[in-house]
Amino acid sequence: MAEYSFREIEKKWQAYWQNQGTFLAEVNPEKPKFYTLDMFPYPSGAGLHVGHPLGYIASDIVARFKKLKGFNVLHPMGYDSFGLPAEQYAIQTGQHPAITTEENITRYTEQLKNIGFAFDWTREVRTSDPSYYKWTQWIFMQLFNSYYDLEAEKALSIESLISRFEDEGNSKVKAVCDEDTQAFEAASWKAFTEKEKQEILLKYRLTFLAETSVNWCAALGTVLSNDEVKDGFSERGGHPVERKKMMQWSMRITAYADRLLQGLEKLDWSEPIKEMQRNWIGKSIGAEVVFEVKGSDKTIKVFTTRVDTIYGVTYLALAPESELAAELITEDQRPTAEAYIEVAKNRSERERMSDVKTISGAFTGAYAINPFNGEEIQIWVADYVLAGYGTGAVMAVPAHDERDYNFAKHFNLEIRQVIDGSMENGSFPGKGGLIINSGMISGMYMKDAMLKAIEFLEEKGIGKGKIQYRMRDAIFTRQRYWGEPLPVYFNDGLPYLIDESDLPLILPEVDKYLPTEDGEPPLGRAKDWTYKTSEGEFPLEKSTMPGWAGSSWYFFRYMDPKNDFVFAAKDNTDYWGAVDLYIGGSEHATGHLLYSRFWTKFLFDLGVVSIDEPFQKMINQGMIQGRSNFVYRVFPKIIVQTDDENLQIKWPQVFISKGKRDKTLDQTISEEEKSEILDLVNSTFKKSNPGVEFEPLKTIQLSDIHVDVNIVHNDQLNLDKFKAWRPDLADAKFILEDGKYHCGAEVEKMSKSKYNVVSPDDIIERHGADTLRLYEMFLGPLEQFKPWNTNGIDGVFKFLRKLWNLYHTPTGDFAVSDAEPSKEEFKALHKAIKKMEEDMTHFSFNTSVSSFMICVNELSSLKCNKCGILEPLAILVSPYAPHIAEELWSLLGHPESITRTGFPEFKEEYLVESNFEYPVMINGKMRAKLDLSLSLSVPEIEKAALEDAHVQKWLEGKAPKKVIIVPGKIVNLVV
Repeated sequence: MAEYSFREIEKKWQAYWQNQGTFLAEVNPEKPKFYTLDMFPYPSGAGLHVGHPLGYIASDIVARFKKLKGFNVLHPMGYDSFGLPAEQYAIQTGQHPAITTEENITRYTEQLKNIGFAFDWTREVRTSDPSYYKWTQWIFMQLFNSYYDLEAEKALSIESLISRFEDEGNSKVKAVCDEDTQAFEAASWKAFTEKEKQEILLKYRLTFLAETSVNWCAALGTVLSNDEVKDGFSERGGHPVERKKMMQWSMRITAYADRLLQGLEKLDWSEPIKEMQRNWIGKSIGAEVVFEVKGSDKTIKVFTTRVDTIYGVTYLALAPESELAAELITEDQRPTAEAYIEVAKNRSERERMSDVKTISGAFTGAYAINPFNGEEIQIWVADYVLAGYGTGAVMAVPAHDERDYNFAKHFNLEIRQVIDGSMENGSFPGKGGLIINSGMISGMYMKDAMLKAIEFLEEKGIGKGKIQYRMRDAIFTRQRYWGEPLPVYFNDGLPYLIDESDLPLILPEVDKYLPTEDGEPPLGRAKDWTYKTSEGEFPLEKSTMPGWAGSSWYFFRYMDPKNDFVFAAKDNTDYWGAVDLYIGGSEHATGHLLYSRFWTKFLFDLGVVSIDEPFQKMINQGMIQGRSNFVYRVFPKIIVQTDDENLQIKWPQVFISKGKRDKTLDQTISEEEKSEILDLVNSTFKKSNPGVEFEPLKTIQLSDIHVDVNIVHNDQLNLDKFKAWRPDLADAKFILEDGKYHCGAEVEKMSKSKYNVVSPDDIIERHGADTLRLYEMFLGPLEQFKPWNTNGIDGVFKFLRKLWNLYHTPTGDFAVSDAEPSKEEFKALHKAIKKMEEDMTHFSFNTSVSSFMICVNELSSLKCNKCGILEPLAILVSPYAPHIAEELWSLLGHPESITRTGFPEFKEEYLVESNFEYPVMINGKMRAKLDLSLSLSVPEIEKAALEDAHVQKWLEGKAPKKVIIVPGKIVNLVV
């Protein structure tokens, strides 16, 4: 008897795929390619929970479907294996992060293989593998040796820039560089020392070393990104974080800002993700204005998109991090202003942007001069001004900007209207409006006023028209151990690249994974961390690359993962091209996705790849949320009457089932039920504390306690497993309903602390990987957030057994007939084929699962066992439930994997109805039904109706006075 033995079936086919190399991908110009990719995971110690595979299952379904459709599919998997958690574990335990990472990867790989993914595991990459990060270091070196030419609109070699400097200096060079870059002639360049030349080149290089404001966490000994800081503390560990200036490596991503913006238009991404990138890049067209500081040789540069409102400026505001702010504070304002700056500068930019309700600031005591009208205006420090945007200074126009208005109202500063229109509680006229109270530009509209103001700025040499981007250059170093070493050494304080032949620069061994005693990064502990050249031995860079380095190009390495000579052969990158489908979380919208696009455009400029966008189509899967379960403990608020301070009281642990808990809360519980609960608490207390006098409990108070969802089934608690899980509650008493303890439930984030993490291993052990795959897709649309609820998983498992039973007799024997399928059977199959093809176009995986269930139900009702139906049905479900499909395909007599066949062809003819069941209405009431061919003419329909025995009975021998026939709808007779 052949039962659906899913454990044996799944192990069998997973071994087959691996041994046969079923999913190996090779370049094949004869076939169209399809490259599907998941955002590769960081291998954490906890392993996968059921939320992690959601996107992987979706991409796997697409990969298998495309393979059936004749595509050459590349579907790889790897690990983003550098990361802080492994390093923190190393600090705590002394175990090398490589060992921890290897253990975690082994666990992840085992779990992924158990789910039956069609990954080409021979292409696995790990960002912490030296054979991989050799090429991350190589890309860094290419960036260091390049600059961005604005005329060519691409990156060019630094050598070509040096040639131009030698020929003509830099006055004619249009390139992205530091704003403080000084002009020089060719003769001056030739006269510069080597150190001076290298310092100038650093102002142009696409990766460069410069002093930068960073989030410094002393406890972790490293710089943190804005995403890793919350309320002035590190997200991991809750350690204090301060803003400070440090020498850091940065990537000049701003050089690509406009191309990154324009490139979004050709991508098939969701509009919200595109908009997040547009906002992050933040292109603004405006002007830079220079304000002199009264009584000082200092000046303040301000970028504004509304220079036409310059006459409405009533104060300037500087970012708390601004060095100028500290320099401008007068003695009478020093205590207040410095105290404010110390607090404000340590709040992350993200916090300050999101906290619009808190208004804070401090007056510096200094004044600036408005260059248009000579007015003196106060200079303030305010945390709504960000050092990372524009110049870190704002010219405040309170009448026409909401932030400025709120600040001015709070500190009682002047609000001056310069745009005509109503001023209702500081209303802010938009882009239109007539300029008033504004000297030379009064009476003009915005566009003309801006042009006139910019003309004045440039004529007087006090400003210029300018395009500004919110995006800042990306900090590229972390003071950590577990990351890629930078291939850089220092000579006379300046950075130089190691020789390319010395790559990879291997991460050295250290005695501890902490910063050194004098505050250097952990690599400062390495012995002989130096680089030898013909000129001597020099110190190597001690910081490592950030977490996003290895993930910014991994999609190329999958194309040629074993190549030791280039990061990926050009033939391979030309063939596979852009990722056709990329699936991952939306939390990476402004990090990983931007950096990957930046590096791809740079590699395109180098000519080593033929695409300038890495991900053509992207889907952001929603999160599977946890479904927590609760038990309800009666709070034993018992008053004990004793003078013995050392008396050890054993408090009763009594739990009531959810139904009784609900009645208690809404006060519908009966006196009998209430007495049952109180009596149990009191009697348990008395029994556990013999001889102790106490005042019996008279009221019921409850506390909700999370319980491990893995010991709950259909919201019913397994009491034995509960007591084993919580030995401290082994003697607990339970008040049941119908002999069962019913738990409460609530949808929350999946978290170990809430005991609602469900491991895919447990689901696979109980129901199988195919059940898990189908169920995750069945939960709802891929992009939506949805709760995990094991209550519905039994239905999916039963569906698979029902599918299995179609191919077997009731006694379990495999029995498929070669008989010709009926019209109804063809119709059931082809409805499902059509639906799946439509769903794959829209990535509507959940509705395909529903269509499979409908199809199997219909075929079961028809008692179908025809090979002409069941063979294509196995192919149809194979992308979703590959193990059972492979087994059925094998039983049907096919020696090769089901993945080697083609997808069933949909035929519309099977869905075209040939007959229709006409309702026959006689004097307004339906008296009969006639199953007639749709090809019949109206006279033929009338003849068939009048000759029908049931109709003749109701006509009683009379001829109808009127006959109304609507073909394909109704027959209406009036007698």
